[in-house]
Amino acid sequence: DCQVRRNFQVDFPERAKALFFQQARLVDTRGKAEVIGVDLAVTDHVRISLDAKDLQNYGVAFITPSTVTGQEEEKQAVALAFTEILAKARPDIRCVTLAETINAVNKAGISVDYKAMFVDYRDTGIFKRDTLQKIGFATNTRYVAQLKLANFSQGSNTRLGVLGLRLLETKYAKIRLFLQIWDTRNGSIAWESICEMQYAVEAFKEKAVTLHMVMERASADLIARLP
Repeated sequence: DCQVRRNFQVDFPERAKALFFQQARLVDTRGKAEVIGVDLAVTDHVRISLDAKDLQNYGVAFITPSTVTGQEEEKQAVALAFTEILAKARPDIRCVTLAETINAVNKAGISVDYKAMFVDYRDTGIFKRDTLQKIGFATNTRYVAQLKLANFSQGSNTRLGVLGLRLLETKYAKIRLFLQIWDTRNGSIAWESICEMQYAVEAFKEKAVTLHMVMERASADLIARLP
C-alpha cells in the first residue's frame, strides 16, 4: 500500500571510508500516514589475504558472535539476520550458518575447545589456530567468520505536537557491526570490515526501529564489499 516517492544516494569519494546517505519517503496510498526512512552509514573494509572466489571455492562457517553488554541474548538473532542476507545477496558462497556450525562442533566433540577459544579471544583478540582448524574440518570449510555487535542503541524524538499532543515522532536506532573472516589453515585474519549506521523513521503512527531492521541494512553494506 506504499509508494516510493524519493530515493537517492550521495557518495563522498574524498573520504577513505564509503559514506552514503539514503532517504526514502513512503506515503500510505489511503492518505492516513506518512513515513520517512533515513539511513546514514559509514563502512570500511580491509582485504588482507582473501582473494576473489576464495569464499565460493572453500566456504565460510559462522561462529558465535560477540555483543556489547546487555545484548548477549541477541547473538543468534545477529548471526541469523546476517546469514539470511548473505544467502540472498551471494548465493555463490557456501555459507554454514551459526546453528549448523554449533551442530558440527558438538557432533565432532570439540565443544570444550570451542568455548576455550572464545575465552582466550577475550583476553588476546586471537582465535587459536588448532581450534580454528578443528572447526574448519568439522564444517568442511576453510574460512570462519565472526560478527561483533559493538554497539546498538534506540531512541525517539517528538518532531511535531499540537496542544501537548504528540503527532509526529522520529524513532531511530544506531548500530556498529564488525565482521572478521579467519583462515583456518594458518590461523590468520583474511578480511575484516566495519559498518556504523544510524537509521531513523518518522511516522504519525507507531513504528518501532528494531535491531533486525538495522541489522539487515548494515549486513547488506558489509556483504557488498566481500570479494
